[in-house]
Amino acid sequence: MKHGSQPTLTRTAPDRSFPPPTTVDMAPFAEPVADTEDCDVCAQVLTTLGTFAAVRAVKAYRLRVELTPPVPQLPCLDHEAMLHEGIAPHAAAYVEDYESGELYEIVLTPSKRRIEIDVASTLHEHSQVGQARLLERLRGQFPEFAYRVNRVSWLRGDRRVARACRAQVTLREVLAGSDFDRIARALDRLRTVGALMEKESRVASWSVRTVTGPFLAVMGFLVYQGFGELAPELGEGTVTLMQAVLVGAAGALFLYFGLKAVHLTEMANRVWKRAAEFGLILAERRRLRDRETARSTAREQ
Repeated sequence: MKHGSQPTLTRTAPDRSFPPPTTVDMAPFAEPVADTEDCDVCAQVLTTLGTFAAVRAVKAYRLRVELTPPVPQLPCLDHEAMLHEGIAPHAAAYVEDYESGELYEIVLTPSKRRIEIDVASTLHEHSQVGQARLLERLRGQFPEFAYRVNRVSWLRGDRRVARACRAQVTLREVLAGSDFDRIARALDRLRTVGALMEKESRVASWSVRTVTGPFLAVMGFLVYQGFGELAPELGEGTVTLMQAVLVGAAGALFLYFGLKAVHLTEMANRVWKRAAEFGLILAERRRLRDRETARSTAREQ
């Protein structure tokens, strides 16, 4: 049996006439965070605050603030998690008054020349007298800014969120507490509470969705059928009015329970965000402490 000629395999030497491919390191694309002037204004205001209050932590939204000595910095979770943008860059600082030891959250929006005091996040951590004294100091230091106090909102459930958080850990412990392990365990419990609140809201929401349609259908049939037979005695206008009132009242009742479920979901999300915010502050405090410890050890050696 004859075979055709077998192909001969030859090794081809690499062509040296072309240079080898070069690797280009691309710098990651970085979008400008904010105007430099806004960052400078924030740094100036926070530095001035340090003359009568200790800056414990800073939450920044599309801003970069450099402080000396460094403090825990984290993103503003409330606005980073919103469905829409268009929020002006701002920085929120947790400060502790040197004289009274009271805690405040001061929100600075440099582009609008506005300073706000957020009461909900520091509920039960300061008094009305201290708040008025802080506003007077700020107006004296920065008269060109507009000032506003964000009160506690009943519709948003600010007090319930504050009570749920304070039952596990307080803001003062997160900002200044020294037992990091105990605070971390408390934050784990707070996250569990937020997750359970969210699950309860799902149960309420699905219960309303499941029951509302069939219940209103049956009730509408009974009301219109039953009152329809009384039309000759009571009159068409009276019967129609009673039918509309009963069906409307039932619909309003289920709408109330639906809104309560949505409200509970909102509060659960806020509890979870508070736990996440506290966790980021604690992690930053650990990092700054470890860095300072390493520097102290290096100086001693």
